Amino acid sequence: MTSGRTWKLYAAAMALAVAGYQLIPENGWWESCWEVAIGYAGTAAIVLGVRRLPLRDRLPWWCFALGIWSNATGIAVAIYSAEVLGWSDMPTPSDPFFLGLYPACALGLGLLIRRRDARRNWTAMVDATTITTGLGLLAWVYVIHPAAQDTGMSILGRTAQVAYPVGDLLLLAMMTRLLRTGGSRGAPFWWITGSLAAFLVGDTTWVVLGNLGDLGAHLEEVLWFRRGLDEVFLIAFTLFGIAALHAGARELGRTATPQPPRLGKLQLVALTTTSLIAPAILATQLYHGEITDGPAIVIGCTALFLLVVTRMAQLVRQVELQSRQVRELSRTDELTGLPNRRAWNDELPRALEHARRDGAPVTVALLDLDHFKRFNDSYGHPAGDRLLKEASAAWHGALRQIDTLARWGGEEFIVLLPGAGVDEARDVLARALAATPLGQTFSAGAAQWDGAETSEDLVQRADAALYAAKHAGRNQIGTSLPGESTRVHMRSSA
Repeated sequence: MTSGRTWKLYAAAMALAVAGYQLIPENGWWESCWEVAIGYAGTAAIVLGVRRLPLRDRLPWWCFALGIWSNATGIAVAIYSAEVLGWSDMPTPSDPFFLGLYPACALGLGLLIRRRDARRNWTAMVDATTITTGLGLLAWVYVIHPAAQDTGMSILGRTAQVAYPVGDLLLLAMMTRLLRTGGSRGAPFWWITGSLAAFLVGDTTWVVLGNLGDLGAHLEEVLWFRRGLDEVFLIAFTLFGIAALHAGARELGRTATPQPPRLGKLQLVALTTTSLIAPAILATQLYHGEITDGPAIVIGCTALFLLVVTRMAQLVRQVELQSRQVRELSRTDELTGLPNRRAWNDELPRALEHARRDGAPVTVALLDLDHFKRFNDSYGHPAGDRLLKEASAAWHGALRQIDTLARWGGEEFIVLLPGAGVDEARDVLARALAATPLGQTFSAGAAQWDGAETSEDLVQRADAALYAAKHAGRNQIGTSLPGESTRVHMRSSA
């Protein structure tokens, strides 16, 4: 049976099982056995589904299977503890099993995140920490702090009650971080995310019901409502199994190519909303005339402020880096990697100014590949591009370290030779001509600066010397001294 058919059959069967949960007798044993069966089915689906994966990719899924199994087992232990042992007050033997979901799934998510991201993504970590901090403050004020102060429970009971929202915050942080990873975002990715979201929605709903007092207690007594809430957890069990059985599970742990960090609209809304949680809690307590969580609000506000500042600093650095990259790209020839004409136009005036100040000679040379059009027509444009790249690399190696080679345009290149008169420049160019690859040649024109002419005039004289070399038969170097006529040097005499 193909994996495509397997996950569909499993999903259909589980959909019927979850829907049928509303129809079973109103009996705790019936309900618990139904829930445990769906939970164990999800565990089995994960274990069977990941057998198709390479061994190194199975560990995150085994962690997920352990978490689902532990949570489902907690349901069985809870009904046994309540109906047989008569234990109902927290902590009960079921709490370690229920709580086992959180570290197991968090470990699986951590392994998955590490494999999807080739390197640490600090912006994603800041975003996840910001959202978790804001919601963590909300959980502290309305869940954790009241539970910790509940004198009607033992210390172990309060510890167990506090552990649940802490576990939810751990899952929230890992889920948020997973959403900020690169890599494949196929169906398994969203089913895992949906499962985690279902666990969080279910737990949050129970917390809200507990804070609603009599209304919450009344809703819990409504059979269809209570079972509907249980079905949220059953859906969470099922989605993990569907994700593991799907063929796309192979892509889930693939390392992604690093992408520039971005701040989308949804991210901005989420970060803005969570950043406003602390002042919203403060405003609510001020409205009721009593600030009961001042220290927590101060700590939360401070942490959120520092996280926002850190995120802004990251964005500024990102913009600066991108600006620098754009500036470098605008000054670099895409094909050869050499400076382009724009970079040359910035460099030459500076070189002439240095030569004027130091009283040193400087020469500019234009190089033009001979019969380049014929080469392109004979071998094709890809071969022509390869020739340009190989020739520029060979020339660069033949020039002096202080020389600057730039692409002037098409098959034309230009060289700046500081500290060199026209004779020394001719010798350097002769070495470059000898190094030209693929049996090709170039014509060149070199002009020594007269100490007064403009950059444009100097390049124009080099161009005239190049034209003379081409007119004389190519594969030659023409030179132009200040105040003298152009001379052409055959390759053999160079």
